[in-house]
Amino acid sequence: MTEKLALLGGPKAVMVDSANTFRWPIITEEDEAAVLEVLRSGDMSGTDVTKAFEEDFARYFDMPYCLGHCNGTAALLAAMYACGVGAGDEIICPSVTYWASALPCYSLGASVVFADCDPSTLNMDPGDIEHRITGRTKAIMVVHYCAHPSDMDAIMAIARKHGVKVIEDVSHAQGSLYKGTLTGTIGDVAAMSLMSQKSLVVGEGGMLVTRDRMLWERAVAFGHYGRHGELTDPGLIAGKGYPFGGVKHRMNQLASALGRVQLAHYQERIEAIQAAMNYFWDLLEGCPGVRAHRPAKDSGSTMGGWYAAKGLYRAEELGGLDIGRFCEAVTAEGSPTGPGANPPMHLHPLLNEYDIYGHGQPTRIAFATRDLRQPPGSLPVSERIGREVFSVPHFKHVHKDVIELHAAAFRKVAENAAQLR
Repeated sequence: MTEKLALLGGPKAVMVDSANTFRWPIITEEDEAAVLEVLRSGDMSGTDVTKAFEEDFARYFDMPYCLGHCNGTAALLAAMYACGVGAGDEIICPSVTYWASALPCYSLGASVVFADCDPSTLNMDPGDIEHRITGRTKAIMVVHYCAHPSDMDAIMAIARKHGVKVIEDVSHAQGSLYKGTLTGTIGDVAAMSLMSQKSLVVGEGGMLVTRDRMLWERAVAFGHYGRHGELTDPGLIAGKGYPFGGVKHRMNQLASALGRVQLAHYQERIEAIQAAMNYFWDLLEGCPGVRAHRPAKDSGSTMGGWYAAKGLYRAEELGGLDIGRFCEAVTAEGSPTGPGANPPMHLHPLLNEYDIYGHGQPTRIAFATRDLRQPPGSLPVSERIGREVFSVPHFKHVHKDVIELHAAAFRKVAENAAQLR
């Protein structure tokens, strides 16, 4: 049935106020009371509430060791240090991700080699990793991008074959399952952001989890000098009293208190998100030009809190319609969307031209034995993927009537795309 698109003067598909469907984070009196208790005690910079939050977090992940950080970037940096990343070393990381997955390695005198991404999962392509491993490779940084679990079986096999560590960046994917196993519990160590836009919220903070006591101790030594009394390794104890990294990474206890309450309700909340998002994509099954960015239903994998929800665009099914024009038309229907993903880092001037620390040459190659820079054309999927994905509504509540209207907006444009050509 032909319907006149709103962009061309027709009626909108979404004509209701749907703000409550997207309300996040959920802050209740329970959250407020927990934060006020710490605020009134004056102990914002202590560790007792943070340690309690770490214990809660460790139970959720079923991991023995957990360490709270001031933000996710600090947690990722600590994970790199814990894995022995240092001067002249290399990590392998997807190019399409938030910068904190890679750039902290500069602070350790290391550099990054980027791998291409898979156009369906948007995660690092395991087939593009192994040939990038050298004697200087210390870790593979796996990012579960936009909450979609990475192919951990393949990545772990490569890492174990070559004796390199695997760091999981779970900033988008707290609660996501990979074949029934929580992301963040598969690699050697995991780190993640818990900032206020994530599905697991503490305001501003990060967390590191691992099964390896020595990785945890190295992270403690690096930026938690006030907790050096918990160290057992003689080599670390010898340097106790000062932070090995010259940084202070502890989590503010206001954030820890909020995190404890948020975590207590997290599973039920992400289950609601998953039900809502899966309902949206089920409604769009078979819609021309769009594909769900989610694992197969029978895979045992899930999307956690579905952070930064995306859809996959197939322009050839809509007569080559430009993705920007498609998104403009859907937005006019009352369901805001836009094209794009994180821009590929390997093309950014900071990764190719800037001498950040005064070494007399670009920082990315300052300690390298070869030129690690990757020019245009070197990662073709990463370079085009921004033209093949679009944002979708990030439903937080199962309001089916509202979800149906937003799905109808996408379907209306897709099925009437000829009007835009």
